[in-house]
Amino acid sequence: MSKYLTKSIENRLHLKRRLYHFQLKGEIFISDHINNYMKLLTNLINLDVVIDDEDKALTLLSYLPDARYETFVLILINERTSLNYSEVIIALLNLEFRRKDKECSTNDTSAEALIARESSQTEEVKISRDPIRSHGW
Repeated sequence: MSKYLTKSIENRLHLKRRLYHFQLKGEIFISDHINNYMKLLTNLINLDVVIDDEDKALTLLSYLPDARYETFVLILINERTSLNYSEVIIALLNLEFRRKDKECSTNDTSAEALIARESSQTEEVKISRDPIRSHGW
């Protein structure tokens, strides 16, 4: 999209349609999703479209798939009377960081378990091949 959009009703309509249909799709990182959302908001601002801070936050949250983010959203909005856009961004980025960290630690734990299992199997083979131990002497 050109950064030199004319401030026509047609361009505002086009960008608002993109905004209203903007969804987190597939396995895209939330940080990439936020960057795309910010670009869209910037284009709207360049066309003199005003979106208040809370609407930016609520709109961004509404684009997240319920299956993966419903609990996160409910906890984030619980007992609040308002919502700040930058707080939502920070919370989402922290969530992504924690999920990536958890995946890495799960992979590390799985790798450690595999190494430990292979190591113990190697020890069992050594023990079973030892004639003294295999006969109980």
